[in-house]
Amino acid sequence: MSIFATKPIERITREQLGEAGGGGGLQRVLGPAQLVMLGVGAIIGTGIFVLTGQAAAANAGPAIVISMVLAGLTSVLAALCYSEFAASVPVAGSAYTYAYATLGEFVAWVIGWDLILEYALGAATVAVGWSGILITRLGQLGLTFPAALSAAPGTVVQVAGGDPVTAVLNLPAILVTVAVTLLLVAGVSESASVNSVIVVIKVAVLIIVIAAGALFVDPANWHPFIPPNTGTFGEYGWSGILRGAGVIFFAYIGFDAVSTSAQEARNPQRDMPRGILWSLAICAVLYMATAFVITGMANYRDLDTGAPLAEAFSASGVEWAARLISLGAICGITTVILVLLLGQSRVLFAMSRDRLLPPGLARVHPTYGTPWLITAMTGGVVAILAGFVPLSKLSEPNSVRTSSVRLEPISPVMQRISPA
Repeated sequence: MSIFATKPIERITREQLGEAGGGGGLQRVLGPAQLVMLGVGAIIGTGIFVLTGQAAAANAGPAIVISMVLAGLTSVLAALCYSEFAASVPVAGSAYTYAYATLGEFVAWVIGWDLILEYALGAATVAVGWSGILITRLGQLGLTFPAALSAAPGTVVQVAGGDPVTAVLNLPAILVTVAVTLLLVAGVSESASVNSVIVVIKVAVLIIVIAAGALFVDPANWHPFIPPNTGTFGEYGWSGILRGAGVIFFAYIGFDAVSTSAQEARNPQRDMPRGILWSLAICAVLYMATAFVITGMANYRDLDTGAPLAEAFSASGVEWAARLISLGAICGITTVILVLLLGQSRVLFAMSRDRLLPPGLARVHPTYGTPWLITAMTGGVVAILAGFVPLSKLSEPNSVRTSSVRLEPISPVMQRISPA
């Protein structure tokens, strides 16, 4: 057979659902609300707290709000494509499966491994960022975490009031990955429920922060709304707005991961488009509100920091809001890890059912209804990467830049760690 041979949608559906042998299919247990929560959980990482200020300071000024709108409209075009595909081919695999049905086996193989690499390295990168923020938060509470267990082996960790310590592993990153993996093995419905709770918390945090920040807005900070161009393309003016949109676009990435769970949606033809598009719409509104508030609280030139929103509140003397932002960041990163691991395991599941990987990997647990073997394997690999590979190495590949960009130093712990 030609390596570019395509597979009919009817055959893909039959094989993925387990009707052609090789074990049972995944359970259709996810409703539209859970799919929306998965999308919001994947999209909102720490980028909303970081990229907004940095892009405003370097590119668009207060007009970063317009950049948000342009990036959101561009994302809608991709989201509509994913919605159409997910409704037409309601099985696991996302872009891998769509490529197999239209472009052939070889292209699907390449896209499948590209997705696996993106999700695996992305999840590991996010787990390292989660560890950094947690350790910083513990320090703010007066609790000390062992420096030797806070970073990858060979990393020199600066200790306040003491000598530098060489780390041996990143224990928090390993633990959060293992915990999320166990949750995914236990069931997709349970995972979606936990994800929904965490998403509600982080969205509530964002709404509280936006409402509180509105009380400290100085309209003078919005003038001029579109700063004049400095003479360099991309620095203010309309060219800066466009470049800012390119930077902000990374913060919208994540809705595509919803399509990997199409095989577990109760009514994919109706619910998948709703899950993808509504999650994108919710995040776009939150992003624009955040951008409007942060540029009103402080002059846009002062926002080029690792944590602009938190520092804007600290400068206004509202320390409780700065601490609340740390909670929102931890919740945001946790759901990103969950959805990335979910997406990775479903792509591998689809490839195994197509016999591009050993079909035994696609076994579905008789009680939990999840591809437990694949989920455990992917979780183990990600835990090893998160625990033993430095953040700088994890974030190098361009294929996971959309995930790692959310982790630019929002946490001081990332700034006090350096390779040995």
